[in-house]
Amino acid sequence: MKTVVCYDQNIRNFKEKGAAMNDAEIITLYFGKDQQAIVQTDLKYGKYCHVIAWNILFNNEDSEECVNDAYLETWNAIPPTRPFSLKAFLGKITRNNAINRYERNTAQKRGGGETAACLEELAECVSGSDELGSLDDYNHLVSCINDFLAGLGKEQRIIFLRRYWYESSVLDISRDYGIGESKVKVTLLRLRKRLKDYLEKEGVAV
Repeated sequence: MKTVVCYDQNIRNFKEKGAAMNDAEIITLYFGKDQQAIVQTDLKYGKYCHVIAWNILFNNEDSEECVNDAYLETWNAIPPTRPFSLKAFLGKITRNNAINRYERNTAQKRGGGETAACLEELAECVSGSDELGSLDDYNHLVSCINDFLAGLGKEQRIIFLRRYWYESSVLDISRDYGIGESKVKVTLLRLRKRLKDYLEKEGVAV
């Protein structure tokens, strides 16, 4: 049974009073089951999580619900979980929530965002077949993708992550970094080919 957390008013009140804590302090609050943990999480990472959800859903109400659900899931997960990176932990939960909601919205013929386009593009690199049947296979794939990203230049890595992690549109990436849309598209095309070649070299079924 999930713990009920009443934090909405606390968040509004605290935002007027002070700055956010660091991650270690926030996690300590979670371990003490102090509801200020949610307040501090929203203060520090609320906008970050909302952007992730918005780039998938393009709907404020749905995005806000995904973020609130992410806070509740984080509350229920810590303890015993102690995230190495609270930001990454929240981002992953929010993204998963948003994708699940996107799929429900699409089935009901509403919603939108860049998810479908991103998945179609990435299908060129990873088929999404059931061949990755074991945890070892999955971990190997994750390790390969991380190594691939580590070998990219800064601009290439930013473009790739903005498109396929944050699911930003090509236009938004172009505007945010002062890069022509055609260059963004060509860069993504080349990176997908390089990723496919790299995965094949590492023995990952694509």
